[in-house]
Amino acid sequence: MSEWYVYIVRCADSSYYTGVTTDVERRVGEHNAGSPAAARYTRGRRPVSLVFRERHVSRASACRREYEIKRMSRKEKEGLLVEGV
Repeated sequence: MSEWYVYIVRCADSSYYTGVTTDVERRVGEHNAGSPAAARYTRGRRPVSLVFRERHVSRASACRREYEIKRMSRKEKEGLLVEGV
């Protein structure tokens, strides 16, 4: 079974993007390169920097957590960042 991660990147405009992946470094690189695999949201907000990652045992678990984080306020997300990368 592969490990999944929920991650948050801070964009150049100080907004946050949350996603899931099995390889955080590769994914952040894709966001910064503006590759077709990058999220449309981050393409116009580069560069991005990793500010949070959290390991999960399954994709389902990671997606549930991603959903929870996306529903959080900015202040709540920033509270997570203290726990950080």
